[in-house]
Amino acid sequence: MTTKAPTFTQPLQSVVALEGSAATFEAQVSGNPVPEVSWFRDGQVLTAAALPGAQISFSEGRAVLRIPAVTAAHSGRFSVRATNGAGQATSTAELLVTAETAPPNFIQRLQSMAVRQGSKVRLDVRVTGIPTPVVKFYREGAEIQSSADFQIVQEGDLYSLLIAEAFPEDSGTYSVSASNSSGRATSTAELLVQGEEEAVPAKKTKTVISTSQISQARQTREEKRMEAHFEASAMKMQVEGGVVIQQLAHKTPPRVPPKPTSKSPPSLVTKVSATRHQSPSPVRHVKAPTPTPVRYPVS
Repeated sequence: MTTKAPTFTQPLQSVVALEGSAATFEAQVSGNPVPEVSWFRDGQVLTAAALPGAQISFSEGRAVLRIPAVTAAHSGRFSVRATNGAGQATSTAELLVTAETAPPNFIQRLQSMAVRQGSKVRLDVRVTGIPTPVVKFYREGAEIQSSADFQIVQEGDLYSLLIAEAFPEDSGTYSVSASNSSGRATSTAELLVQGEEEAVPAKKTKTVISTSQISQARQTREEKRMEAHFEASAMKMQVEGGVVIQQLAHKTPPRVPPKPTSKSPPSLVTKVSATRHQSPSPVRHVKAPTPTPVRYPVS
């Protein structure tokens, strides 16, 4: 089996604790074989005599140091070292014990967002307080436990919920609570994960509009092309005709009058013109009655 040197996937975070309250350091470490863990205070190995009442545990890669009731004398630098046959790693953080208190305060609140299915999501908050607040994430009121799909990480006063791959069922109301001995604060936001099928109607509508616009554009281009062809033909005649075309240039070609669309009576000029070119009215060619033959008596 391949060996792997220890790595802190979640390092120690500094703690500000109120005098008389509990202070806890936690770290997540991985490695193969499973590393051995040691704790240090100001560079010295931490022993029961040096820190009476301290509780140290290591299980499933999580190393924890808890001091039930801190005093000003506990302030200092704490370190955890993980060692195996492939190497070692160390993580360090500060403990500050103070008599002052301050309730949790969000200096960066949750922000609502909408993402596509399959996207990575990161929900961040920044919170301060004395003692250091305990921060928890919730979805629809249910607490979220850190896992491969929903990872909760801390970097100083920055707390983040990481969703490796979001799906529509992950949509909902997310909230963060921060609490300490001086108070409690919350921040809430909405997460919307859009599925692929939600974009289909918009594409259909866009296609219909685009088809109509293309048809109109083609018709306009055809009309302009015919006009340009007519103008080009006229210019070509001018070049070939020389002086004769210069004379014709001042004359506008006769335009054929449009056919009448109404049934209004023709003008007098139209009547006269029609009389000159049309054959006489059939009323004037009334055929005379055939004379009845006269019979004479035979003698």
